[in-house]
Amino acid sequence: MEPIEENNILNFEFESRMPSIIKVIGVGGGGSNAVNYMYNLGITNVDFVICNTDIQALAKSPVPIKVQLGQTLTEGLGAGSKPEIGRQAAIESLDQITEVLSNNTKMVFVTAGMGGGTGTGAAPIIAKTAKEMGILTVAIVTLPFEFEGKKRFNQAIEGIREIKDYVDSLLIINNQKLREIYGDLQFSVAFSKADDVLATAAKGIAEIITLPGHVNVDFADVKAVMTDSGVAVMGSGSAEGNDRAINAIKQALDSPLLNNSDIKGAKNILLNITCGDPEVTMDEISQITEYLQNAAGNNSDIIFGVGQNPSIGNKVVVTIIATGFGTNNFIPSEPTKVKHLLNDRIPKQNTQPEKKVHILDTEQQEISFDTSASVVETPTPQQVVEEKKKITYDLNNNETVENLENIPAFIRQKNNIKPNFNLNNNLEPSNLAISKDKNNTLSNNNPYLFDKAD
Repeated sequence: MEPIEENNILNFEFESRMPSIIKVIGVGGGGSNAVNYMYNLGITNVDFVICNTDIQALAKSPVPIKVQLGQTLTEGLGAGSKPEIGRQAAIESLDQITEVLSNNTKMVFVTAGMGGGTGTGAAPIIAKTAKEMGILTVAIVTLPFEFEGKKRFNQAIEGIREIKDYVDSLLIINNQKLREIYGDLQFSVAFSKADDVLATAAKGIAEIITLPGHVNVDFADVKAVMTDSGVAVMGSGSAEGNDRAINAIKQALDSPLLNNSDIKGAKNILLNITCGDPEVTMDEISQITEYLQNAAGNNSDIIFGVGQNPSIGNKVVVTIIATGFGTNNFIPSEPTKVKHLLNDRIPKQNTQPEKKVHILDTEQQEISFDTSASVVETPTPQQVVEEKKKITYDLNNNETVENLENIPAFIRQKNNIKPNFNLNNNLEPSNLAISKDKNNTLSNNNPYLFDKAD
C-alpha cells in the first residue's frame, strides 16, 4: 500500500486494534454518506469502509478505511451517473477490495444508494466478491426519491435486480416512503433521514451480534437466519413510559424500514429487545413476542435476544429482521411497456365484439317525423263491441225483415269474407220445398229456400 500523499488517498488506514468480524462498506455517494453518518454515531465493534470513484468525497470523509475505485479509469472524477463506469471501476480495484475483506471478516454490510453510477454499478461487484469469499453478505440499498427522476429510478431497479443474486439477504429502503412521513422537512434534513434509516438497519443487526445480553444472540444465530434468505424486511421501534413494550413492537412493525411490507409468512424472525433502566420485565417480553407471533403467523420461528443499555434511559428498543418469505415480490418493478411500430399489426386483444354506445347530442341533432304518412289503426275489442251495439233493427216491420233476409249473414256481420258470387245479381228463391211425405224429399215449391244457400 502507498503512503498518504497530498493528491492521493490511502486506500486503507487500519487501526491498531484487531479488525472486527463485521464490516460496513459504503459504496458510491449515497452509501458513503450513510457510512459517514454511522461512523459519527460511534457504533462500536464494527469496521467502516467507504468505496468511491469521487476523490473529493473520499477526502472529506472521517472514515479511516477508504478505497478509491477505478483510479485509472475515472481519474478520481466520479462515474458520471453511469452504472457501467462504476462497474468497471470496481473490477479495476478488486485487489484492494479483497484485501479489505480478508481481515477477519465474517459478515459484511454493503450499503448503496441505487440509481447513480458508482453505487449502482460497483455494489453488485463488491457483494459478489464477498459472497465468493464465504462471508455472510447483506446488502442494504435505497430506492431514490421520486423527484430524482425516472431514469435514476429505472437504473436503481436494474441495480437491485443484479445485486440480489450476489447476497445472502437484501434489505430495500424506499426513500419515497420517507417522503410520505417526513415530506414537510427541509431538503437536507430529508436526506439525513434517509441516512438515519439506513444506519438504523445496519446498527440494529450489528448490535444484535456485538452487544452482550441476558439472552444472547450471537453471530451463529444471525447467520442461520440470514444465509441465502433472499429479500428480508426489518423494523425498529422504541417507546418509554406506560405500555412501552407493546408500543415499541407496534412501532417496529410500522417502521419505514418495512417499506409497507407485511411480515406475515416469514420463515425466520430475529428479535432483539434492548432496555435501559428499569430493566424489561417478563410480562413485557411476553407482550412483545406474542404480538410479533400473531403478526407473523404460527409457522414463523422467532429467535430473540434481550440486552441492556443504560444510556437509553427508560426506553425499550425492539429490532426485528424477518426472512424466508420465499419470494422477491418486495422488489418494485416498472409496468410492462409494449411498443408497436407503425407498420406492425397490433395483436387482437379481445375476441368478443365491442359494445358500442351511441349518444345523441340533443343540442346538435333533430329528429323529424313525416305526418303525411297513412296511419293504420286497429280497433280494440271494446270498440268492436260498441260498434256492433249501434246496429239496431225494427224486427216488427215485415219489410225490414224481408230486406234482411235478402242480405247474406256474413255481410250483415261485416265479416271480411270474399264471396264466390256476384252480390249485385238478384237472388231468386229456390224452387225446392220441404214436404212431410214419407220419402222425406224436398219440394220444388219451397219459397224459403234458395238455390244457393248462405
